[in-house]
Amino acid sequence: AGLAARQVPPESAARGLLGEIDTEVTASLADVRRLVEDLRPPALDELGLVGAVRSRAAALAGQLEIDVVGSEPPDPLPAAIETAAYRIVVEAMTNAVRHSGGTHCTVSILVGEDAVELSVRDDGNGLKPDRTPGVGLRSMRERAVEVGGALLVRSPPEGGTVVSATLPRNLERPIDQADPR
Repeated sequence: AGLAARQVPPESAARGLLGEIDTEVTASLADVRRLVEDLRPPALDELGLVGAVRSRAAALAGQLEIDVVGSEPPDPLPAAIETAAYRIVVEAMTNAVRHSGGTHCTVSILVGEDAVELSVRDDGNGLKPDRTPGVGLRSMRERAVEVGGALLVRSPPEGGTVVSATLPRNLERPIDQADPR
C-alpha cells in the first residue's frame, strides 16, 4: 500500500486511501505480533526456558537483585509446559519487584524426569494474612492448573514470599492436585 501510494499523484483521493490502508496494516501487524508473543514468547525459542527467564530477570532487576538457578533440560519440554513455566516465573518475579520491598530474589528452575519444579523466593515483607489474591496470583494458579500442575504461594516464618509451582513434564500425566504444596 505504501509503494502504491507513492505511484499515485499527491492530489489523488486514492493516495489518501492507500495511506489509510498502510496505517491499518501496520497496526494490524503490531496486534498480531503482540498476540503471538502472548501465546509463546519468542525468547523461549531463542534462549530456552532458563535463558529467557534470565533475560527477563535482568530487565526487571533494579533495587531487587534477581538470581536465576537452573539449566536447560536435555530434551525439549512441551510448548504448553514451557510457556506456562515462563509465564508463572515472570509473574512471580514481577510481583516480587513491585510488591515485596525486598532486596534479593532467587528463581529456581529444576526439570526432572516427571516434573518441572519452579520456585521464586524473595526476602521482602511477605504476604499479609488478610490479602485478597490479585490478578497476578490468580493467573499463575490458572496457568499451572491448565497444564495439570499445582501452585502454592506462602510466606515462611523467616519472612519473604515463596511461589512454588510443580508442572508435569508430560501433558498426559498431570500432577496430583490433592498435593498440599
